[in-house]
Amino acid sequence: MKKGNPKALLPIGFFLVLYLGLGLIFEYVLKIEMGFYNIPIVIAFLVAILVACLQNRKVSFDKKLEIMGQGVGDKNIITMLLIFLVAGAFVGVVGRSSAQSVAYFMLSVIPPRFAVIVLFIVACFVSTAMGTSVGTITLLAPIAVEVAQASAFSIPLCVGTIVGGAMFGDNLSFISDTTIAACNGQGCAMKDKFRGNFWIALPAAAATLVIVLILSLRADPRPVVGEYSLLQIVPYLLVLVGGVVGINVFVVLLVGIVSGSVIMLATGQTALTDLLGNMGSGASNMFETAMVAVLVAAMCALIRVYGGFDALLGFIQRVFKGRKGGQLGMGLLVGAMDIATANNTVAIVMANPIAKQMSEDYGITPKRSACILDTFSCIFQGVIPYGAQMLVAISTVAEMGFAVSAFEIMQFLFYPYLLLVSMLISIYLIPQKAK
Repeated sequence: MKKGNPKALLPIGFFLVLYLGLGLIFEYVLKIEMGFYNIPIVIAFLVAILVACLQNRKVSFDKKLEIMGQGVGDKNIITMLLIFLVAGAFVGVVGRSSAQSVAYFMLSVIPPRFAVIVLFIVACFVSTAMGTSVGTITLLAPIAVEVAQASAFSIPLCVGTIVGGAMFGDNLSFISDTTIAACNGQGCAMKDKFRGNFWIALPAAAATLVIVLILSLRADPRPVVGEYSLLQIVPYLLVLVGGVVGINVFVVLLVGIVSGSVIMLATGQTALTDLLGNMGSGASNMFETAMVAVLVAAMCALIRVYGGFDALLGFIQRVFKGRKGGQLGMGLLVGAMDIATANNTVAIVMANPIAKQMSEDYGITPKRSACILDTFSCIFQGVIPYGAQMLVAISTVAEMGFAVSAFEIMQFLFYPYLLLVSMLISIYLIPQKAK
């Protein structure tokens, strides 16, 4: 193992102080309304990158630019950026009226009291079929907002339920980037990882349904009466069916854009120039989310070259002893990388070589290590307030004319929290075969 350099992690500290620290002070100490949004996340990451560039004087600035370029040019980063843009265009095309039609149609056939439960189940199925939590949130968040408005459930509850369900599929799906990255990096078959992972995720999902059911029974949602157009439901229906069937997320979203455009033009809901403008606006609204992905990839590349992640491995090996401790240490390793990168796939890719060595040292089977990497990365990714999932959820809600903060949503992220409990039970209470 290469010698680690703890100082290389300094940019992460700067970012956390600027973004989370100042945001919490503004929001809860100074009592500034929506104070968290006074801290632009892009600027916070730019400062962190500046700190990283000022480190390691032995490396020239041109070389640092080259390192950052290699990090940004990773296939996972490019794929994620394209998903952001296409998903934004889809939301811009279908607009709020389509989401309203979906919401009112759902509530016309489902008792309003059980609407949030249905949202969670749908999010679980769609994310598992599509293999992307970001795509699932983009598709379902507008529906969640309209369900909340129509039934009097809170927007943070409905959106938080969608985010939790999206992380269920992100963790389990065979076509999820996290599954592919974890299995390939640890050298195990996807079906083997799925079998072990499923019995960790299922109890967490079942417990989430129980909690949502209790909240739903205690609530008093008003009867829902609203007009809806079955024709405007078609784009969402095509996208959802495509996701369940397992069609590539880009194809699914493009089908939604084309069908939505045809329907909006044919029914006279919008003119061609307005439609193109809405499409462009939807993609533009994903600018901040896309920039976060780019900046994080650049910062992460420098930290890795400087030896920051090697320092994390050295710390874990000193602190965590035994096979159970090694499993927890592996989980915290990928969790720390996810906090640093705000991207669970990138976190797994970076943790893979270290985790592979840890699995040898601690006697952990490849399928078990792949399961640990995927599950812990999804746990952390599902709750960090600056992750792509949270940013997409907040931006989608804002695009529909409402404002919610990450902290309002975080209190309703039941599934990621319960998944952590289930994972810890699996590590410490359920015997595992040694390698």
